[in-house]
Amino acid sequence: MAIGDRYKTGQKSTANAYYSWDGYTDGTRYPSPTPEEQKIKLETGDVFPPINSCGKGAYWKMTSYA
Repeated sequence: MAIGDRYKTGQKSTANAYYSWDGYTDGTRYPSPTPEEQKIKLETGDVFPPINSCGKGAYWKMTSYA
């Protein structure tokens, strides 16, 4: 895992890190996630979540190690 790597809903995190929303798995960027949903912290083994406010799968980009 490296900063800038991209992951999608359902994959498991292999590091304790922070991630930011980077689009939906269906190729769209609308509707925007709520501000609380745009950045997440995952620990090793956690599963990347969907965006619950719209029920879509998401891409997540690693921004930093936790």
